[in-house]
Amino acid sequence: MLDSKNIELKIKDDAKEALEKKIKPGQVVLLALNDGSNGYSKLGGTCTIGANFQLVLLDHKDPDFSIKIKNNMDLDMYTSDKELAFLEDGLVLNARDAVLSLSSNEGIIDGGVTISEFKGEKLSADEMKKLGGKIC
Repeated sequence: MLDSKNIELKIKDDAKEALEKKIKPGQVVLLALNDGSNGYSKLGGTCTIGANFQLVLLDHKDPDFSIKIKNNMDLDMYTSDKELAFLEDGLVLNARDAVLSLSSNEGIIDGGVTISEFKGEKLSADEMKKLGGKIC
């Protein structure tokens, strides 16, 4: 598990190109699980726990995602304590054929990281609970 005070993500050139096409100036980027554990995830169930990540683009900071991620694009990027349990040293975001992958010194974490601009309200705890049994 990473130290929450010293998280760094190296973004490779192909991934930079993909991100530059999606991220608008001033947006906040969240590195969030996509397993039903947070209000930005539409997936759920035990088969996805810690296996799926997403980059969520927001127009403002989310206090639930307060851990700053240093990165070589100078993005305003954050994650939360829940994600830290699944992240290791040497984080790298890469892309091949426009598909993003997240890896660490331990290997591939997620070979299909998605990018989504979030609008509206986060899912409530009840809505997340209902999703949990529908996917797996």
